[in-house]
Parts: sequence; structure tokens; C-alpha cells
Amino acid sequence: MDYSNLKEKMEKAINSYSQKLSEVRAGRANPAILNKVKIDYYGTPTPVNQVAGISVPEARLIVIQPWDTNMLKEIEKAILAADIGINPNNDGKVIRLAFPELNEERRKEIVKDIKKMAEDAKVAVRAARRDGMDEAKAKQKDGEMTEDELKQAENEIQKITDSNIAEIDKILEAKEKEVLSI
Repeated sequence: MDYSNLKEKMEKAINSYSQKLSEVRAGRANPAILNKVKIDYYGTPTPVNQVAGISVPEARLIVIQPWDTNMLKEIEKAILAADIGINPNNDGKVIRLAFPELNEERRKEIVKDIKKMAEDAKVAVRAARRDGMDEAKAKQKDGEMTEDELKQAENEIQKITDSNIAEIDKILEAKEKEVLSI
């Protein structure tokens, strides 16, 4: 049995989870928080990182320097509209995003959110496992595989699932440590 489709689905779930985690505001400046911010660049919705230089000069500061200074207002509006929880500070040349210090209560909230995201990712991995198991059972029913091969396939699918769930747990643990140690 071919497991590449199954592995691909599970990898997509993990990549999606990692992407969502990179957008979590953990008190430390992370340019990935701007990934979902799009501006109207001459009629085309364009990601901020394609119209401006983004740098992190300090742990709690992101500086956005547009290549075209006429775009400052547009970028500022887009950041406010994206509702990322930070007010942009425009000085006429660059936009600064200052990240406030997180209090203990907010950290615990963030950890709860990332645990929920991890659980959602695990659900997606388990759904892929279920699809793989159903496919294997259908093949056995159609006579394409013996009962022993079915058991072997089920064991292999479970091994793949376990390793992917372990990967999600590892990513969660690292992010949790990052959030709580800020």
C-alpha cells in the first residue's frame, strides 16, 4: 500500500499548525504576524513584505519601511484593519509596531489557545489516519490485499500517525516554553 498521500495530508496539518503558531503574538516581535496583512497596492491586494522592508531591531519592535513612502497610510490602515492587536506608530518615514510586555494572565491565555490549535492539528492527523484505514479496509474487501497485509497496513498507518502526533507535541512544547519564558 502507498502511504505517500497519507503522509502528505498529515504534513499539511502540521505545516498549517506551524503557520498558525508563527502568527501568535507571544510578546516578542515576530514579522510573521504581518503575514495576513494585505494592502491595496495600486488596486492589487499585496502582502506588506512585498512593498516594504520589515526588520526587528529590538526584541519588542518591528519596523516597516515602505519602498514607496506614499504607501505609509495604506500600510497603517491595513495593519489596523487586520486587527493584530498592535497600534502602528507612523513617523512619516517608517511604521513602528511596539509589542507590549505580556502579563501572566495573557500568557496563560495564549498557551490555552496554542493547545487548542495543537488539538485541532491532531484531529486533522487522526482524520487522515481514518481515511487511510478506510482505504486499506476497502482494498481488503475488494480482494486487493489479504487480511495479514491489512493488519500490516493498519500498523504502518498507526506508526505514521503516532510520529506526526509526536511532532505536533514537540512543536507545542517549544512554543509553550517560548510564551511562558518571555
